[in-house]
Amino acid sequence: MRYILSCIRRAVEDFDMIKEGDKIAVGVSGGKDSMVLLKAMHLYRYISKVNYELHAITIDLGLSDKFDTMPVKELCDEWDIKYHVVKTNIGKIVFEGRKEKNPCSLCSRMRRGSIHDECKEHGINKIALGHHREDVVETFLMSLLYEGRINTFSPLTWMDRADIVQIRPMIYAPEKEVVSACKQNNLPIIKNPCPADLDSKRQDMKRLLKTLNTYRKDGDAAKYLMLAIKKQENYHLWDKIKRRPGE
Repeated sequence: MRYILSCIRRAVEDFDMIKEGDKIAVGVSGGKDSMVLLKAMHLYRYISKVNYELHAITIDLGLSDKFDTMPVKELCDEWDIKYHVVKTNIGKIVFEGRKEKNPCSLCSRMRRGSIHDECKEHGINKIALGHHREDVVETFLMSLLYEGRINTFSPLTWMDRADIVQIRPMIYAPEKEVVSACKQNNLPIIKNPCPADLDSKRQDMKRLLKTLNTYRKDGDAAKYLMLAIKKQENYHLWDKIKRRPGE
């Protein structure tokens, strides 16, 4: 977990992600990434230069009665984190009502709306998402290969309609380190009931990235793709971060 914390510290300092008095909610899906981020953000409170209040939010898509969030609640109680579970019918709307061929985009928008509503209800001003280094690179590759443009998500974004700042503190953390941290800390994993979980363009990009790794002696193509993304003189992807007015 020390390595994850060092990556978070660097991202927070590079992009000024956390300010004094922030109320931050970790978006917890129950997967390894969000569980590691939840613990890391809990621990980061002890080394942070500023004080912040921590919450956790899980969006229940209504896909399965077996989606048990109790393990997350128990950890949140232990770590003094306020935990909110929002029950929705998003899964039924996307897969049964709309019968979307490409459900991920619609589901993502609806989940984002639900989590923003929950944040506003509890006075939460920032939402932390568990995207790691490979997520950044895979999104970059998807944009390049499926949209014909050079783009990826931002480390920090002000969502002006919701007036909420979205942060991604783990963008510098390699996925293998996230996996290691999850195992070493015995963090519980809640199985994702989404039927599209293993059948998406992102999974295609994961396979592509593994192929690219075979062409490097160090097996870490993501490291150099990430360097290219971060260099402002190349693409200016992260030098125009959208912030709240006055920040």
